[in-house]
Amino acid sequence: MILSKCPLRISLVGGSSDLEEYIEKETYGSVISFPCDLYVYNTIFVDKNGYNRSSGEYIIEYTKTEKTKSIKNIENNVAKCVLNYFKPEPLKISFYSDIFSHGSGLASSSAYVISLIKAMTVLENKRMSSYNICKLALDIERNFNPLTGRQDTFGCGLGGLKRLEFIKNGNTIARPLDDSIFSNFDMYLIYTGVKRNSTKILKSLNLKKVKSCIPLVHDMEDAITQNDEKSFFKIIQDGWDKKRQTSKLIQSQLKLLELDGLLKTCDLVKAHKLCGAGGGGYYLAFTEKGADLSCHIRNFEKISFKINIDNRGLTHTVL
Repeated sequence: MILSKCPLRISLVGGSSDLEEYIEKETYGSVISFPCDLYVYNTIFVDKNGYNRSSGEYIIEYTKTEKTKSIKNIENNVAKCVLNYFKPEPLKISFYSDIFSHGSGLASSSAYVISLIKAMTVLENKRMSSYNICKLALDIERNFNPLTGRQDTFGCGLGGLKRLEFIKNGNTIARPLDDSIFSNFDMYLIYTGVKRNSTKILKSLNLKKVKSCIPLVHDMEDAITQNDEKSFFKIIQDGWDKKRQTSKLIQSQLKLLELDGLLKTCDLVKAHKLCGAGGGGYYLAFTEKGADLSCHIRNFEKISFKINIDNRGLTHTVL
């Protein structure tokens, strides 16, 4: 059995400049992000004399169980597209996640594609770097989610805090950044309870307004390099304010506005933003070291938890 694991990504600033439509028009986009210590998992197993070998069936387990003799009949898009690329003999694949992954804003679908590709390369004894797995994952995911941005796969699969730069010719550059500044505060994710479809939001974006976020990426890199905490939090807040202006759908739900207001008025919160395309998922909040948010975000305290930067990225184990 092969177990593969991929972290979920958190984008700090520059989101939406990784969309191909934007890069094609402006020639350059950039995001600062990191994978966190929340993960998706895949297992691959081939039996000796069971459904795979004797019955010739692919078994796909997630919130439901699928059994089919043909890859083309698989309903799960991640499994179907990855298996269609590798074309293995019948096997069993299982999906797991540390969070409610659908509509999370943390690029869970990209993480699943990456994780499953890794497991398949191990199964087939193929050598492939994490960078090339991320690149392949982007191509595969765009078969069922054409608006997937470049930051999603590269943000999940490559460990550590980094600046991602997206070039029009198709190249993506990943530059590691020193994460010392993060030792000065804590980070929390707070689940909004709202699931959203990112495609609808991405189609509604005003790409001209996205361009105004790029200078903040440069400023954020400077703040991180200089360990300038005050500038860091101001840039997070400025980036969130600019992000909201790119589409009316980003914060269209009353529950999102309610939680946004609570975080804005909480003395313990130094800065916050909604993760991903918007419309639901998780808020990211930065607090004083050792702060307890539970008394300050009523109705949301049971679904907030502290996160850290994952420096390993994509990993696997053979059991």
